[in-house]
Amino acid sequence: MSPRSARLSGAKDAAPVFSALGDATRLALVDRLCGGQPLSISQLTAGTPVTRQAVTKHLHVLSGAGLVRDSRRGRERLWQLEAPRLDEARRYLETISKRWDDALDRLRKFVED
Repeated sequence: MSPRSARLSGAKDAAPVFSALGDATRLALVDRLCGGQPLSISQLTAGTPVTRQAVTKHLHVLSGAGLVRDSRRGRERLWQLEAPRLDEARRYLETISKRWDDALDRLRKFVED
């Protein structure tokens, strides 16, 4: 695989994550789930003006991006963060950051010469 197709593949893999995290409510839900404990819809809506129905819709978007998963405990549905998916997105951002830093270094050297 060429470096260009590897970059495109990485972008394709990361895009759904960034799209899902591009909403303030979904980003707040991910933040709440970062505590490591599975949380119910009731727990996720507590202290927020967001309805349970809206939170459920947002969780389904996050689930579609592979960021959260749910499980049943009795009548309750618990939601949990899928940290590996966030790690993949972080690694992609680090790759972009490194390429940007390299480009700035090349520019600095060019200007200094």
